Amino acid sequence: MDDERPDLLTIGRLAHRTGLPVRTLRFWSDEGAVPPVARSASGYRLYDAESVARVELVRTLRELGLGLDDVCRVLSGRTTIAEIADAHVAALDAQIRSLKVSRAVLSTVATRGSTAEETALMNRLARLSAAERKQIIDEFKEEVFGGLDVEPHLRDRMRAFRIELPDDPTPEQVDAWIELAELVRDPGFRARLRTWMELNTPVPGQGRPPGASIWWARQVVQTIAEVTERGVAPEGPEAAATLSGLFGDTDRAAVLRSLEAGIEAGAERYRRLVARVRGQNSSPDATEELEWLARALRAADQT
Repeated sequence: MDDERPDLLTIGRLAHRTGLPVRTLRFWSDEGAVPPVARSASGYRLYDAESVARVELVRTLRELGLGLDDVCRVLSGRTTIAEIADAHVAALDAQIRSLKVSRAVLSTVATRGSTAEETALMNRLARLSAAERKQIIDEFKEEVFGGLDVEPHLRDRMRAFRIELPDDPTPEQVDAWIELAELVRDPGFRARLRTWMELNTPVPGQGRPPGASIWWARQVVQTIAEVTERGVAPEGPEAAATLSGLFGDTDRAAVLRSLEAGIEAGAERYRRLVARVRGQNSSPDATEELEWLARALRAADQT
């Protein structure tokens, strides 16, 4: 046989030349990706130098994740590598997004030590469509913000408020979304946040409520942080002086009501989760500073 066609290769020699198993080459040949160019008198498959190049191309495309059907379409000229590559990139992007979601869910499960039921819930929350995520946030907004007596420009801002998970989120964003979705679906949290909003939202024709400055002016938190770093006790005279500097003759009982409502609602946790879902840098968690401030206000009220 070799004497008759010394330029042709048996499947064994093709395997030796390309470094691939005979079984793989036989399968590719049967599927039409690397057909033999001839048959020996005994019926054995024979291949030529172009077959070697074809095998290398098939191997490259398979290593890139293309199925044999797509490989055969390229080799037969029914489509181009560029067209297949473009479609495959889109498929890979979808797969990568799905893997990121899976990683985030599993990471959260491992961190929390979740039960099977909790794991199933987190997986459902993580894989909601954009429309389903929007519906959860819209229902939350209606219950927390709806019907508040506010100025038109503030109402417009509330309506425009969005919490959107990107199309290609990081595992950290997916993890934050899972936690946020669980939080905003909790009726108790919605009720507590609504109370907090009512205490801190300006009423038309009136000034900002006394306690609102705590939440919207980070300088208050920064001042408290500097005081606590010096080890100042919330019940002492230096704490009282700090309160005077921050609030002057403001109604401190109103400030305390606002502060306690925000702490009870978990406003800091909510703020930081929203920032993480959006991929934004948020200011540090100020829960400890706010709790110190609440203690200082209570102490001052008793003197």
